[in-house]
Amino acid sequence: MKKKVIKTDEEWREQLTPEQYEVARRKGTERPFTGQYHDSKDKGAYKCAACGNELFTSEAKFDSGCGWPSFTAPSAEDNVRTETDTTHGMVRTEVLCASCDSHLGHVFDDGPRPTNLRYCINSVVLDLDKEE
Repeated sequence: MKKKVIKTDEEWREQLTPEQYEVARRKGTERPFTGQYHDSKDKGAYKCAACGNELFTSEAKFDSGCGWPSFTAPSAEDNVRTETDTTHGMVRTEVLCASCDSHLGHVFDDGPRPTNLRYCINSVVLDLDKEE
């Protein structure tokens, strides 16, 4: 089980940019095709911008055309967790960082094989640790 990162709302506000705070802590969404990683081809590990937990790798990244970075699977199953999201009149599966509970995005079952999953993640809550 992941070590939990627990901070007060004030501590999160001090640490994160306003946009990161809005997405990570208030479950917001960045506009499609605006995030720095939506079309990135750089190799490396994508980590949680709030706590540094590794979430996804570039090997699992693919171009879904949806406007947000998309991945077929997390780097390890216990690095993310999911919850049912019933906001906005829809039923979706929300993806959260397993360490700090930051909102990352949503996962859908319309991705490529072998997982058939599309983890649709906001760039603003990711930090890419580039491979040399």
